[in-house]
Amino acid sequence: MLELLWLVPALPLAGAVLLLAGAQRFSHRQTSVVGVGSIALTLLVSFAILFEYSGTHGETVVQKVFGWVAAGDIAVDFALRIDPLSATMLFFVTLVGFLIHVYSVGYMHSEGEKAYARYFAYLNLFMFAMLTLVLGANLAVLFVGWEGVGLCSYLLIGFYFEKDWCAAAGKKAFIVNRIGDFGFLLAIFLAFEVFGTVDFAGMEAVIAAEPAKVAAYATPIALLLFVGAIGKSAQLPLYVWLPDAMAGPTPVSALIHAATMVTAGVYMVARTNFIFRLSPTAMLVVAVVGGLTAVFAATIGLAQNDIKKVLAYSTVSQLGYMFLAAGSGAFAAAIFHVFTHAFFKACLFLGSGSVIHAVGGEQDMRKMGGLKRHMPTTYWTFVVATLALAGIPVFAGFFSKDEILGKVFAAGAGNLSGYGTVYLVLWVLGLAGAFMTAFYMFRLVYMTFHGSFRGTHEQEHHLHESPKSMTVPLQVLAVGSILVGFLGVGKALTLNVDLNWFEGFLHHVAPGVETGHHVSLGIEWLLIALSVGVAVSGILLARRFYFGARAFEIPNRLADAWPGLYRLVANKYWVDELYDATVIAGTMKLARGSWEFDARVIDGAVNGTRHATVGTSFFSGLFDLNVVDGLVNLVAKVYEVSSRALR
Repeated sequence: MLELLWLVPALPLAGAVLLLAGAQRFSHRQTSVVGVGSIALTLLVSFAILFEYSGTHGETVVQKVFGWVAAGDIAVDFALRIDPLSATMLFFVTLVGFLIHVYSVGYMHSEGEKAYARYFAYLNLFMFAMLTLVLGANLAVLFVGWEGVGLCSYLLIGFYFEKDWCAAAGKKAFIVNRIGDFGFLLAIFLAFEVFGTVDFAGMEAVIAAEPAKVAAYATPIALLLFVGAIGKSAQLPLYVWLPDAMAGPTPVSALIHAATMVTAGVYMVARTNFIFRLSPTAMLVVAVVGGLTAVFAATIGLAQNDIKKVLAYSTVSQLGYMFLAAGSGAFAAAIFHVFTHAFFKACLFLGSGSVIHAVGGEQDMRKMGGLKRHMPTTYWTFVVATLALAGIPVFAGFFSKDEILGKVFAAGAGNLSGYGTVYLVLWVLGLAGAFMTAFYMFRLVYMTFHGSFRGTHEQEHHLHESPKSMTVPLQVLAVGSILVGFLGVGKALTLNVDLNWFEGFLHHVAPGVETGHHVSLGIEWLLIALSVGVAVSGILLARRFYFGARAFEIPNRLADAWPGLYRLVANKYWVDELYDATVIAGTMKLARGSWEFDARVIDGAVNGTRHATVGTSFFSGLFDLNVVDGLVNLVAKVYEVSSRALR
């Protein structure tokens, strides 16, 4: 089956083309068969490939699909690669993507046939782009998928383009990502110059042969790559597009936040870890940006009332943890959190979609409440995923987040690259972020599912559990939110027996950076206790604030006591407004000034030349008619008189 690797991206692409071609004629049923069926086939082929690949003991298999670029000494093939890292991504992208497609059948059933077909065509195209990205054997093919997910995010975020704010959200995502993509392109050009190739195996071979030659360029290449990752994975300061991505249908939010798009930046950093490991400076930048983003986004999540916005800022925060791990040299831990996060975040977004579906499109949690008794399946799956995100033991997020915090502490204690103090500060920030994550997620649970219903009587009358097409994917994802964490159990939890299958599987493609410091078993248990303790404290505080007969009393008093602070956080620090007043207004002013310069100076010069030419031609014409013709007539007259005299 390995020779059929090309089928993995080809099947969803074929589904997208067929749906776009037949959008005018397909019924809902036909669209569902093509849209979901193409991804089901992709899932089956992927699992068959992964089953065969499991017998290769982690070897790298590269398949050349066709020759692509040939110019002078540069040759780039459109080639696909499967190794432990891409195999991991292939597993959860296809599985979670398939579940989201199934869920979409129930969620989007009320759409017209044309819009329904267009939705699944875009969703299939999204899967094609993401699978091309993770299977690409070189930076050029990866960039094709990278731009593809950017295009699809624009199409799906702005799916309801007849609404101005949805269209604006799609444009915002597309434009902000262009900033990051510019850095990524520069990195590819510089890699061509330094390595003579952008093939991953080729670049690693050059580093192994001439490490000194590459070392001087490692920092600029790594930082430019990270600029691309900042845009795609929504880190400071380019995170602003992701919360607005909620404008699209909720299954799209699940796909973007869990299986595609935002995970691309983390994957790209892990894939090119052989460059980042050469630059302690670049790794420190990655860690600092990730740590600051994790805490910054968590603070915003504390005061949001839109159920999808809370989850959006949670995604920004969790992506920060992934980059914090990568910047600490724990690339496998970063991908492990990508892996677990895919399951519980998809479950949370699809759960929020189930809630929104039940309350007639309402997203404000202040107008919800008491949904537990009406939607038991949605409630319990949502709670399982929330416990995973909060980092409670036995749930998947506990294993991956605890692994990250442990690696960051080890980097600080081992004084990684001489920046030990910085990494210890980042570890403290990571603990603070874990506390806030547990608090705002259980705030969401209590406001949405507990207490009495605060919406309208009409909404309450129509409260109901979602259909099986929506609840079954929730149940599968909830089970995954428990089980997948056991693939990466740390040594402390197994009394120093190495059962961390996940880290071992990724070791030779994403090796960790040695800190030179061994954390004792006792310290590891203390770190685990601190991590769990802050999470439990966050849950208990949320319960105190938002559960029971006196729910909302304390938070309302705090908001009244510190209105300025509350408005600052609730309004997301006015970052969007700041960008509007500076970057956007400045860009518009520059564009207007450029237009005026073009109209007055450039066009003025051209028009002046035109007028001068016309004027000169006019006077030349007069000169020609009055003077030249006069001279000609005079000569003719003289000739005539002379001729008569001679006769």
